[in-house]
Amino acid sequence: MSARLATGIWVAAYLRRLQIEGIAAYVIARGDGTAGAVLVKLALMDGTARAFMRGFDLATGARVWQVLVEGPEADVDAAIARQRGFDPDLWVIEVEDPRGRDLLAEIG
Repeated sequence: MSARLATGIWVAAYLRRLQIEGIAAYVIARGDGTAGAVLVKLALMDGTARAFMRGFDLATGARVWQVLVEGPEADVDAAIARQRGFDPDLWVIEVEDPRGRDLLAEIG
């Protein structure tokens, strides 16, 4: 079993990386600081958005960011509200970037 970074530390580091790149990001909902799951909403500033959650690549077993939902921002917000209803320990981070940058695939 490998050690995992506490969620609160990961969130702080992720927000800092976004800030360095000049990408606006906000914590919309705080979850469990130790082991809460993280949902990242990317608002494209054109009325659309997509939401990402960590999952597993069944072929490799690696943890990867997967699109949970995408489309009109209101629909994405409704899906996020449902997820929060299932998991009150869920962190929600909103990233706002019209270029679609979320840095989730970046190493660091």
